[in-house]
Amino acid sequence: MSTAAPLTNSRLNGLARKLVQDGLLNEETAQQACDQAASDKTPLVSYLVEKGILPSTTIAMAASQEFGIPLFDIDAMDLEQCAHGLVDDKLILKHTALPLYKRGNRLYVAVSDPTNLQALDEIKFHAGANAEPILVEDDKLRRIIDKIMEENDTTMDGLGDADLDDLDITGGDESDGSSDAIEPDIDDTPIVRFVNKVLLDAINKGASDLHFEPYEHEYRVRFRMDGILKEMFSPPVALASKIAARIKVMSQLDISERRVPQDGRMKMRLSRNRAIDFRVSTCPTLFGEKIVMRILDSASAKLGIDALGYEEDQKQLYLEALHKPYGMILVTGPTGSGKTVSLYTGL
Repeated sequence: MSTAAPLTNSRLNGLARKLVQDGLLNEETAQQACDQAASDKTPLVSYLVEKGILPSTTIAMAASQEFGIPLFDIDAMDLEQCAHGLVDDKLILKHTALPLYKRGNRLYVAVSDPTNLQALDEIKFHAGANAEPILVEDDKLRRIIDKIMEENDTTMDGLGDADLDDLDITGGDESDGSSDAIEPDIDDTPIVRFVNKVLLDAINKGASDLHFEPYEHEYRVRFRMDGILKEMFSPPVALASKIAARIKVMSQLDISERRVPQDGRMKMRLSRNRAIDFRVSTCPTLFGEKIVMRILDSASAKLGIDALGYEEDQKQLYLEALHKPYGMILVTGPTGSGKTVSLYTGL
């Protein structure tokens, strides 16, 4: 390690400044790396590692000592529990920053440069939660991100054949004793597969609602993610009535009635231990039936009172209200704000 020289370049800041102060880089090399990384639109740490200027472990140790953030072994984490679906993949790749898990209103994000405030601010904006940095070595972080992106690309492809036809979907309430597994109509197999794909994609992306919207010359399917509606599919408008009929069959609604709103529900069983409920509402429009589906994932509600993000005094007020022998708790808020999770946790 070289001896640190007095820092004269005021343009250096963040981790680059720390590396120069520690004698790991000279000012000229650090400034050139900053300029080139900015020109290439590459995070500084990734640039230093890729060009072989410094090993990722050395950079991570320096950042850990400077900012008091312990190194996190991301290899020990179960990637199936990773919260990367809360933000767009493009944002993850842009900043080499990976959301790991969410606790209350805090989203913990793996980064190799904790001074990259732009990444944390953008993730905070898109996820609607405070972003807290978790320090991870750059080469490990990029390897995990590449693995997740590869899995994202192949997840739906892998379900493109038999699995999309064989999903266990039941309509209505299981408790009423009238729910039977929905058998796809052989003649409408492409519609069956398309609807199943949309439902699975919505679950994988963490959507709270699905909107099937017919218009005069187009048909669009939108997901509500983090409170924002995003267009995801645009099938041919000629399929509008068939898509609506398929969803109504799955929800045990009257497919012959198209002039009045209807409400129903269905359950999709993904595995022995996990099932997803859907609330379904239809509404007639000028160009066909609009359908809105609310995704109710009971697994997401098993957080515990300490994970809801309440301040201590708020938590005590909630607990006191829950333990009273009578009364009513009124929970209000916009779509996706956590009303159902708060009530389930209280129960």
